Amino acid sequence: MDARLNVFGSPTAGKVLKYFTSAGKVVSDSALPAATQELVKIRSSQINGCGYCLDMHTKDAAAAGETSARLNLVAAWREATVFSEAERAALELTEQGTRIADATGGVTDEAWANAAKHYDEEQLTALVSLIALINAFNRLNVIIQQPAGDYQPGQFG
Repeated sequence: MDARLNVFGSPTAGKVLKYFTSAGKVVSDSALPAATQELVKIRSSQINGCGYCLDMHTKDAAAAGETSARLNLVAAWREATVFSEAERAALELTEQGTRIADATGGVTDEAWANAAKHYDEEQLTALVSLIALINAFNRLNVIIQQPAGDYQPGQFG
């Protein structure tokens, strides 16, 4: 399977991805816990059906020490006992922020308040930015049908 576009060989795509990556670096350098960041990326990618991002972020999370139990249960986080209350709040915000077009009113006040109990304003800013950014990456990769499976942990960083 080949991607519809070669984003790694396109000067225009290279410029766009440079800015996406720069925004991602701001988030990764923030006080939002790294494990939470990976869980958010994985959950959004599951919802959006982005195999490329799932391949990348599950491998990066595993390489950073994330357990297979937690990785395997991200999609079922509501029923899983392996996530902290803060992580659960981030996953709820991720789901609602990713499915924004599916819900009347977008993100609920309850989901926002729950996240705000666990994260300060800077962490919330990073979390919201991350949700927006991973959704942009997901959409790009799904639209061009970027194939999954060959990613190596740390390949782009």
